[in-house]
Amino acid sequence: MSKLESLLRHYLIIRKVQRRPSTFEEINDFLERESEVWSQDLNISKRTFQRDCNEIRSLYNIDIRFDFSLKVFYWEEDDQRERNERILEAFYTFNALNVADDLANHIHFEKRRPQGTENLKDLLHAIKNRFQIGFTYQKYWEDELTHRIAEPLALKEFRNRWYVLAKDLKDSKIKSFALDRLTELDITRRPFEPPKDFDINTYYKYSFGIISANGMEPQEIILSFDPNEGKYIKSLPLHESQKVIVDDDEELVISINTVVTHDLMMEILSHGEYVKVIAPENLVSDITTAYKNALNQYENG
Repeated sequence: MSKLESLLRHYLIIRKVQRRPSTFEEINDFLERESEVWSQDLNISKRTFQRDCNEIRSLYNIDIRFDFSLKVFYWEEDDQRERNERILEAFYTFNALNVADDLANHIHFEKRRPQGTENLKDLLHAIKNRFQIGFTYQKYWEDELTHRIAEPLALKEFRNRWYVLAKDLKDSKIKSFALDRLTELDITRRPFEPPKDFDINTYYKYSFGIISANGMEPQEIILSFDPNEGKYIKSLPLHESQKVIVDDDEELVISINTVVTHDLMMEILSHGEYVKVIAPENLVSDITTAYKNALNQYENG
């Protein structure tokens, strides 16, 4: 039995018990049907299933439990659900592509690819073991290269780009460094103690994008979308605080609780004529100015 078959079976077992608690027989029947889809022999014995559950716990930190009263297996999801979902999603995509014949005739890949992802593993190692890092960095708006020594605290993804959040020892400030602007990464053996009160989820709770709300007051932002555009906004919310205020044939009105940053401005502008800022007034003014400046580009061009 190949390792790929085992990993694929892990994924399918997790998906099955995630959808609803299932008996061993139901799981086995599901794997038998999926064997045809994947062109793999995914059938298992109870002994193999128990081994799979142990491996799933070890590899993904997902604990598949057995309910003795109902005689079913289930997954009680925890606060790492988002991370686990991304891992499983990536694995599913990999395997789907792996079994496809003549990919060029069936799949069109995005030509733009994020840079710097080759450093993800090393950075995670440094974060986990609390090692200082050294690297060369170039800001988008500057030509000069600078060498930084920093204490890495966390990784963050935004718009298919990765960033390392780290305390820059030059000024002891926590900053985000884009991995595609980071080169010559050196994982030192110098240990450090992270701030006791630092939590990345709290750090970005009222932020949209990569710019932290640290020190800024969040505002209630109210946006009105064209009903068709609103369907996209409901399926992929702008922010974790998103609430629907109005949802009818004329518009979708939502509120989000965040600070006004450049990233948020760019997101609103990307929806063009299909969105209108209702509040706050300072954001209405900023968006109005941005559109006027864009129009001047054409009128004065």
